[in-house]
Amino acid sequence: MVRTTIVVRASDALPLAASVDDEQTEQALQEHKQQAKVLFRRLTSNSEPRLSIESGPYTHHYLIADNVVYLTIADKSYPRKLAFSYLDELSKEFSTSYGPKVETVRKPYAFVGFDTFMSKTARLYQDTRAASSGSNLDRLNDDLQDVTRIMTKNMEELLWRGDSLDRMSHLSSSLRSESEKYRKAARNINFNAMMRQYAPLAAIIFIFVILIWWRFT
Repeated sequence: MVRTTIVVRASDALPLAASVDDEQTEQALQEHKQQAKVLFRRLTSNSEPRLSIESGPYTHHYLIADNVVYLTIADKSYPRKLAFSYLDELSKEFSTSYGPKVETVRKPYAFVGFDTFMSKTARLYQDTRAASSGSNLDRLNDDLQDVTRIMTKNMEELLWRGDSLDRMSHLSSSLRSESEKYRKAARNINFNAMMRQYAPLAAIIFIFVILIWWRFT
C-alpha cells in the first residue's frame, strides 16, 4: 500500500507539499524519509524522470514533471504500475492547481492544502484489487508509459556506493551491454567465416590422411 507522499521542487529540493501521516507511520518511515531527502538533493536535470528505488521493506517511487518531484514510499509488494499511476494522477492535479506558482514560492510547504487531494487519491489506491479494476485507473494506464521500462535501483547503492541517478549512466551501461553483444556477434561471424573458408581444405587433408593410412596398413 501507499504509505506516504512527498512533493518537492526539483531544482532546489524545496518541499511543496506532503501527506499528513499518523505517529505510527511517521516513526516507521523516519529513516526512509531521511533517505528521500538525500535523494531529492541528488537529483539533476539528467536524472531518470521515473525511477523505483528499493529500501528494505519499502520502495521509493518518484516521478519528475515540470520541475516538480512526486515521490511516494510504498510497500515493496505494492504493484509498481499502481504506484506510478498514483503519482501520475497527482502530477496532473498539482500542475493544474499550482503549476504557475511553483517557481515563485520561497517558503516550504507552500501548497500544504494539496494534502486533501493526496489523501483522497491514496485511499483509492490502497486496495490494489479495487484500484486495478477502476475505470479511472484504466484511463490513466492508457496514457502511462510501460512500467517495464522504468528502472529499479537499490537505495544502498545510491547512497553509499555512489550509483548514479542520471540517464547518461543508464545510457552508458546500455552502450556497454550493446558493445559486448556486438563483440560476441563479431567473433561468431569471424569464426563462421573461417570455418567456411578452411573447412573444405581440412576435409581434403583428412581424406588424404585416411587414404595414406589405408594404403600402407
